[in-house]
Amino acid sequence: MPQVSLTVNGKTSTVEVEGRTLLVELLREKLGLTGTHVGCDTSQCGACVVHVNGASVKACTMLALQAEGAQVITIEGLAAADGTLHPMQEMFREHHALQCGFCTPGMVMSAIDLVQTHPQGITEDEIRHGLEGNLCRCTGYHNIVKAIAAAWPIMHGKQVPLAAE
Repeated sequence: MPQVSLTVNGKTSTVEVEGRTLLVELLREKLGLTGTHVGCDTSQCGACVVHVNGASVKACTMLALQAEGAQVITIEGLAAADGTLHPMQEMFREHHALQCGFCTPGMVMSAIDLVQTHPQGITEDEIRHGLEGNLCRCTGYHNIVKAIAAAWPIMHGKQVPLAAE
């Protein structure tokens, strides 16, 4: 059986996989990283978004073998070692940008990539357009958009996040 070596959340792993194994399956079933969700099996919902070599990717559309040598970040890899949330996670919490939470990991991962690719600023329309590949059946997106807009200045060093109380 073929092997794939990759670094996930800073930890290098070599895993045996079948050639048809999807990256999402490797993450969930082989590495136990269940924060990456499988929602639709058709690559339309975005619940499986992770970062591969710095870009957001739907892990249900990528074969595990295609991740050979890649740096992969999942939702579990965002928080600091001391438990401090990533600014996007904190803004999702602060702005009540989740309800059931199923879409949240993929939404957060997509939002981080979206903010990183807009260093000069981001509009509400750009946020809404950038989230077109992520479905949320609970929130109506309003608070998600607010959370992403609030995370932008923090992620770009324009605003210091408030200390947790």
